[in-house]
Amino acid sequence: MRKTRAVSLIATFGALHAVLAFISLGIGPWRNWAVYLEPFEGIILGPQIGFFAALIGSSIARMAWQSSDWMFGVIAEPLSVLIAGFLAKAKWKPVLAIYSIMLSAYFIHPFGRELPLWTILDILLTIFLIYPAAKLSNNLLGTDVRRLSIALALISFTVIVTDSLVRVFLLVPAGLHNLFTLDFGTLQGMFITGAGFSYFEDAVAVAISFLVGVPLLTRILKLGHNNKQE
Repeated sequence: MRKTRAVSLIATFGALHAVLAFISLGIGPWRNWAVYLEPFEGIILGPQIGFFAALIGSSIARMAWQSSDWMFGVIAEPLSVLIAGFLAKAKWKPVLAIYSIMLSAYFIHPFGRELPLWTILDILLTIFLIYPAAKLSNNLLGTDVRRLSIALALISFTVIVTDSLVRVFLLVPAGLHNLFTLDFGTLQGMFITGAGFSYFEDAVAVAISFLVGVPLLTRILKLGHNNKQE
């Protein structure tokens, strides 16, 4: 990809990411509509360009907010786009490695062993979806669209859960709970309250993949096919 085109894509998607970051469902302390853009940033732009677009967009939004918890979105959103890019290219090993490192660190931490396991069930489930998501996503933007719906749903679910995992990793094993002076009782309450909201956001991400993602990517596939014929 030419540098000028790459810069243009980063600027365009970065701006879109920043705008969507200002729109929130009002159901969580950090999440916003930008998290639903993450799968498409990774699929369309690829892991590298998508990562930088999300990094720029999330950074601009947090600078405008001047929020004290800026680090959660600035780190989680680009990493989630990176994961989407890997899966779209059928690269499952880097994704599994990231999950293994973060989950291992979580359960090594005393809080991770004591916090309710049911609050991170979607994260644990995703470990078993990484490989099939990558395999089904092989040649996702090629001419074969038969597996597009399932592959996109798996990627969207994995990406939204990755966003949660990174935030959990930062909050617990990375020690940001100390920065915000959160004791175990407060942290446990946040996990219990946030779990239901997080599962709801998982469902929203999958729904968006069917209602918006499939038509969008199908259109891109048709455009690419027509360009090849011309």
